[in-house]
Amino acid sequence: MSNTAIEVFDLSKLYHIGGRQKSYDRFGEQLADMVIAPFRRAAKLIKGKTSSAAELEEELWALDKISLEIKHGEAVGVIGRNGAGKSTLLKILSRITEPTSGYADIFGRVGSLLEVGTGFHPELTGRENIYLNGAILGMRKAEIDRKLDEIIDFAEIEKFIDTPVKHFSSGMYVRLAFSVAAHLEPEILLVDEVLAVGDLAFQRKCLGKMDDVAHEGRTVLFVSHNMGLMQTFCTRGIFLAGGNVAFDGSISDTIDTYLKSIEQNETQDLAERRDRKGLGNARLIDIKINSCREGASTILKTGEPVRFTFQVNQHVPGMNMNFSIYDQIGQAVMQFRTKDHSPRDIYQPDNPLTFVCEVEQLYILPGRYRVDVGIIGDNRLQDYIEAAAFFDVSEGFIDGRLERHKEKFSVGIPHIWTLPVNG
Repeated sequence: MSNTAIEVFDLSKLYHIGGRQKSYDRFGEQLADMVIAPFRRAAKLIKGKTSSAAELEEELWALDKISLEIKHGEAVGVIGRNGAGKSTLLKILSRITEPTSGYADIFGRVGSLLEVGTGFHPELTGRENIYLNGAILGMRKAEIDRKLDEIIDFAEIEKFIDTPVKHFSSGMYVRLAFSVAAHLEPEILLVDEVLAVGDLAFQRKCLGKMDDVAHEGRTVLFVSHNMGLMQTFCTRGIFLAGGNVAFDGSISDTIDTYLKSIEQNETQDLAERRDRKGLGNARLIDIKINSCREGASTILKTGEPVRFTFQVNQHVPGMNMNFSIYDQIGQAVMQFRTKDHSPRDIYQPDNPLTFVCEVEQLYILPGRYRVDVGIIGDNRLQDYIEAAAFFDVSEGFIDGRLERHKEKFSVGIPHIWTLPVNG
């Protein structure tokens, strides 16, 4: 019997983008539009009415002839930047979407947790959806009956289990969906980073269950931006870039390759970056990170003040700036959000396009760090850029105590020791 759990060969997926979707009353209208479409795009180019290749070509290859093989019992992390094709790959493997060309063969029963609500019927109750998902997996009713109480207990939503899931919050969806996916005995478990929707305690619970599934000899394919979690949980990594497999190897080597790749965009003008998410009504166009210490404007030191300045291209109502700092192995260090108000915040109504965050004492230890930035406006994500900037921190003092680089640690905290007297 073959040890292959997933086999992917020359797998491609094409999406059409950049144009308004049309509806047709007759097949003749659709055929006529297909004939004149190339001339319409050429006319737009000549008249200067198109500003990008994507708008002109109206297509995007989310996956481009990728091939890979995953063995039974492997815990594999799929890594890549936004738009690299990670979620598309899992959707094809879950049979949610069909590939444009190539094939993906699955050898075993598959459980998947992708987008919130995937695989649930909104009009059915939580209990009914458990049986529906079990039936889709090919399980008998008696098998599902044996797992039912365990699924409900794990999800911690017993009070709402007979409520139609259309009334569930996103957190309740995730709780039940993960519990169903993990407990109905899948041989292959596919998990996107939708786990981030749940609370921290439930995330730990899910990761523990995933670890149990992997140690039982079942296969796990896990998509996440959390590199620390990947290193802890996975043994193998697959790095996708631009719809291609850029690297396939041990999880540590894969993470190292990925982190090096995102630094290559450091010199690129932010306004020209295309690897971003959001509606785009407001976009980040510049970041400056400076020490506030007199005479050392470009050097950051542990324990000294620093200023982060963000420039956007235009204002949208209710605009908020968020940025997160990650260390050199991709572990989250801290996050700053303008919506977390303080009485000390300063408001400048005459300058709506600049956000400034001043940190009085930098508690980050020496090392290299990246900054991810998100802009919220009109209660929607307007712009998100991973690795929008990088900065280095050198040795410095926190409360008079010299702080140097420490393996595996990124933050220093002011503290006082009470010590015994040396005899």
